[in-house]
Amino acid sequence: MHEVMKIEGGHLLEGEVTISGAKNATVALIPAAVLANGPVTIVGIPQIADVKSLSKILRILNVDVIEVAKDHIIIDPSRMENVDLNDDSVTKLRASYYFMGALLGKYGYVRMKMPGGCYLGPRPIDLHLKGFESLGAKVSYEKGCYTLKADKLIGTKIFLDIQSVGATINIMMAAVYAEGRTTIENAAKEPEIIDVATLLNKMGARIRGAGTNVITIDGVRSLSGCFHEIIPDRIEAGTFIIIAAAMAKKMAIYNIIPQHLDALLSKLRDMGVKMKVGVDYVEIERSEKLKGVDVITRPYPGFATDLQQPLTVLMTAAEGESTVVDTIYAERFKHCLELNKMGADIEVYSGRAIIKGPTPLDGAKVSATDLRCGAAMVVAGLMADGVTEISNVYHIDRGYSEIDKKLKDLGAVIWREMAED
Repeated sequence: MHEVMKIEGGHLLEGEVTISGAKNATVALIPAAVLANGPVTIVGIPQIADVKSLSKILRILNVDVIEVAKDHIIIDPSRMENVDLNDDSVTKLRASYYFMGALLGKYGYVRMKMPGGCYLGPRPIDLHLKGFESLGAKVSYEKGCYTLKADKLIGTKIFLDIQSVGATINIMMAAVYAEGRTTIENAAKEPEIIDVATLLNKMGARIRGAGTNVITIDGVRSLSGCFHEIIPDRIEAGTFIIIAAAMAKKMAIYNIIPQHLDALLSKLRDMGVKMKVGVDYVEIERSEKLKGVDVITRPYPGFATDLQQPLTVLMTAAEGESTVVDTIYAERFKHCLELNKMGADIEVYSGRAIIKGPTPLDGAKVSATDLRCGAAMVVAGLMADGVTEISNVYHIDRGYSEIDKKLKDLGAVIWREMAED
């Protein structure tokens, strides 16, 4: 038996939704908290499976995790022990690699299993390891485990071949205790990086330039606890904005930073979506006709690869031809095969898809092959005629906080049940 999500499509949505804290910031902020020598309070934690996995890893390290409220935790590393991370929970979660940078920075030693996550084609952690080696760590790999050790870490210049968010954050965490100055060039610029740097600076780190392509870190001797509120999740916000464009009579999406969504909002305007953008919200009204557009994914501030999958679904309702080119994950088109089962007309080539519209969608049995494919299937289910059954829903729960409840409150007909294998 396995759990499936079912959606009866065709119901117009109305009302407002409040976006949760950013998944991609949260999964880095939680490991970053162990760099402190006192309690770190984090507010705005999303209700996602990844948080439970990270809390489990913290407990393995003998870090106290106190859940004050649903979205509010205190992480206290006062009694922390640097034990080997060879538990299965490490391999289930890609973001567990942030413990490499944090533990190497704090103790000069870390031994852990190879991190896992959604399969989106090769996502090597070579850049992370090269960065750690530049700081003075020796890296070895045997029997599925990485061992990193350094007598001391010394600041240096590091140039990233690719603007990798993970490598930028991981090297930044390792460098906060390094002697002297570390410079990361060709750093990624995502808002989540700024959020992690903000947390570390509140603890007493000296990081400048986060959000630009050159970040400098001047090493410090010790970091203390602090209070931090996570930025809103721009990908969840984008997903709900796309849902509103597809199926809302009138819908307001609150707790967003519109500037983080510029690339998406401008594409939706090009498609003919009616919207009003406020300081921390977007309001969307029903648009009768949508036009096809072309999208190329790029690192931030370009169009987010995480939003091309949900947007592809909206493109099936637009007139004419739309194209999506993904320059970040060329294999991120599994959702197109699922959409074709529902009546879409999408041709997939290497790294790009051509969507011909408008094609009405019909409910079908589909699979969430990865997290954002799952989001795309939810959008498709809401738009489709009849009932859509989505399997592998655990992928959706990894990145969307209480998505069923939020959609029900807007008027969607959505439920879960157990299905035969």
